[in-house]
Amino acid sequence: MVDIKKENIREEAGNEAASNFIHNIIDKDLETQKYGDKVHTRFPPEPNGYLHIGHAKSICLNFTTAEKYNGKCNLRYDDTNPVKEDTEYVDSIEEDVRWLGFQWDERLWASDYFDEMYECAIILIKKGKAYVCDLNSEQIREYRGTLKEPGRESPYRGRSIEENLKLFDEMKQGNFSDGEKVLRAKIDMASPNMNMRDPVIYRIAHAEHHNTGNKWCIYPMYDFAHPIEDAIEGITHSICTLEFEDHRPLYDWVLREVGKWPAPPQQIEFARLNLTNTVMSKRYLKAMVDEGTVDGWDDPRMPTIAGIRRRGYTPEAVRDFCERIGVSKANSTVDIGLLEHCVREDLKQKVENRNVVENPIKIIITNYPEDVTEEMEIENNREVPEMGNRKVPFSRELYVDGDDFMEIPVKKYFRLFPGNEVRFKGAYFITCDEVIKNDDGSIKELLCTYDPETKSGSGFEGRKVKGTIHWVDARTAVKIKIRNYDYLMIEDENGQQAMNPESLVETVAYAEPSIAEVDPGERFQFFRKGYYIADEKLTTSDEKVFNKIVGLKSSWKK
Repeated sequence: MVDIKKENIREEAGNEAASNFIHNIIDKDLETQKYGDKVHTRFPPEPNGYLHIGHAKSICLNFTTAEKYNGKCNLRYDDTNPVKEDTEYVDSIEEDVRWLGFQWDERLWASDYFDEMYECAIILIKKGKAYVCDLNSEQIREYRGTLKEPGRESPYRGRSIEENLKLFDEMKQGNFSDGEKVLRAKIDMASPNMNMRDPVIYRIAHAEHHNTGNKWCIYPMYDFAHPIEDAIEGITHSICTLEFEDHRPLYDWVLREVGKWPAPPQQIEFARLNLTNTVMSKRYLKAMVDEGTVDGWDDPRMPTIAGIRRRGYTPEAVRDFCERIGVSKANSTVDIGLLEHCVREDLKQKVENRNVVENPIKIIITNYPEDVTEEMEIENNREVPEMGNRKVPFSRELYVDGDDFMEIPVKKYFRLFPGNEVRFKGAYFITCDEVIKNDDGSIKELLCTYDPETKSGSGFEGRKVKGTIHWVDARTAVKIKIRNYDYLMIEDENGQQAMNPESLVETVAYAEPSIAEVDPGERFQFFRKGYYIADEKLTTSDEKVFNKIVGLKSSWKK
């Protein structure tokens, strides 16, 4: 993972959207009528893996830019490498874009332009700007030189135009094996920009392509294909991440030397998204999937859009996050706490509360009738009264959360302990009278008494208690599984990113009976615990499995 110096962006990422230098460029172009009144962007993923949260930033930027200027945004697959691409990734990409709330104007394939790209290569050869080279990949690297030393010209650089045309046609006909020959741009082997030292623009690959089948055995390189794709589609502003900044001279060179487009697109670079406690390398993520370190591309710990969707994040929260961080020319690392803050802010206005207890301790209310069950009315969301109330059963035997009882309380502990009185949320004041233990010393149950005059909503004001805890009726409780997630990556003792062995902890819990009816994908706030979603793959009619989305407390500070 690239070690990028962390910068505190909290001042930039407040409630107001951060500045957008790309829109400033577009505003100027509209003033000068560089492209008339036209603004046309694109999102061009290579279908060789699942998209991650960094791609979400690019999706939001390209599509919202088009929306702002009443322009268009294409979804284009850069499918120029037949070896690495898969239709599974295509399907996932489209689902991700739609989930984020966007719809492309056109869905296009770079491979549809292979004929025109080939013609562009012929133009360059005829202009003396491209040649067929017999050096292998290792020799090309050797000849390229270093940042301090210029490169050496290939011994095949002086081939005639006629010979290059003949050899390139033979490459197309399949007369050579993979790696035997390449087509290179003829630019400048002494250029301080390594990308301009006669880059390879076509290579041989005898591999079937998902779109073009076996029509081609030569395929364009990305740096050659990308500007041509943009130009063909009439893209005005080709928005890329910062690692392509050094490739921009080549982008402009291809468009200029091919010379087919009077108003060629311009490439604009912005800093890619880096998040704390997160790895964004597609290669690294694929390795974790292939090695079984995670359950798949949609594992809720993964930073993939599929993963955060299954985790329970909302598209509104992700778009809010992308808007808050804005776009910049400087690399930085964003506190993942900001993303979690956006999720929490969105969910607190949308979801209902439910009572769920982990590490349950049984309560016996000794002075409560054995054969009675009451329906207690509890609000669904304190911050949104319009969500109404629900009925929750209450009886003599209950469960409380293990965190809500201490036999020997610490200072300022106001929840349940022997001799202390607390409020059971939506019910009564309860006092713990006695702790019953098993032979091994563990707690079997707590014997408590209740005060019938203190029922919630009765108007009782005789005394106050400092603690309020939640509960679940033991007779009707639903057993559920909770998957508590922590960050996938943590810093090791050397300050390097490492896999977190505690990134997933599964527990069994008890929930109020309404949980038995939830559908996969439903979200709730578990009272005093956090926000949870019924896992879309694991939740069935017989077993409810919940993923922890985020906790209630935020580590991020504005």
